[in-house]
Amino acid sequence: MLLLKLGDSGTDVKQLQDALKQAQFDPGTPDGQFGPGTEAAVKAFQKSEGLEPDGVAGPRTLTKLGLVPAVAPLPSIANQVQVATVVKMFPGAAIGSIKTHLPNVLDALSVAGLGDRVMVLTALGTIRAETAGFVPISEFISVFNTSPNGHPFDLYDNRKDLGNTGVPDGDRYKGRGFVQLTGRANYHRIGGQIGQDLVNNPDLANDSKVAAQILAACLKNVEIEIRSALSIRDFASARRAVNGGSHGLQAFIDTYQSGEALLP
Repeated sequence: MLLLKLGDSGTDVKQLQDALKQAQFDPGTPDGQFGPGTEAAVKAFQKSEGLEPDGVAGPRTLTKLGLVPAVAPLPSIANQVQVATVVKMFPGAAIGSIKTHLPNVLDALSVAGLGDRVMVLTALGTIRAETAGFVPISEFISVFNTSPNGHPFDLYDNRKDLGNTGVPDGDRYKGRGFVQLTGRANYHRIGGQIGQDLVNNPDLANDSKVAAQILAACLKNVEIEIRSALSIRDFASARRAVNGGSHGLQAFIDTYQSGEALLP
């Protein structure tokens, strides 16, 4: 029992349904068929537990339901990461920026249970790939987001996959922060996870502490995928889990590997 989703069937699904019912999230008749009722109950349970409400019963959801044992957290190295060390991992970044923002990043990772070596290196690699200067920044205008004769970020205005609904959503919900959070839907989803109204206050995503919380939340949402990929040194898949593509991949790899030699 590692992952159960719509369309699955069998005794594992029946156990899931029984556990949901016991937790007061009624999936309907516990018949061992993962149908819409079970999916809706899983989503409701996930929302109540602060998990990504995707309707898929993966390891975190199953653990919360008591169907798989919780894994002991890995030892944290967050309090051992020094500014001088990170400076070596970020060539060209101002030491002042690292001094300012590193403590917030490490605090956010620790609170999210991501203070172990793999996830700290992933976070630093992500920052290097997204904002080489170790500063939360707004996305720059480019041919990828702005048409030749259009207003800034007009190519994002009507992107349904980003949850945008027209002008001025493209510019309002452009990429921001350490992880370049983009799109109305993501501002709403991640804002809810960290307790910030990012939809009505999108510039908060560039506040150092909030940007660090956003980074931690984004990594937490794909933690299993990241750990699985990096366990076999599949850096491309780890980067894709966070970014959705290969942008900044080499910077991510360079930072991760240099950090392996520098961090305990």
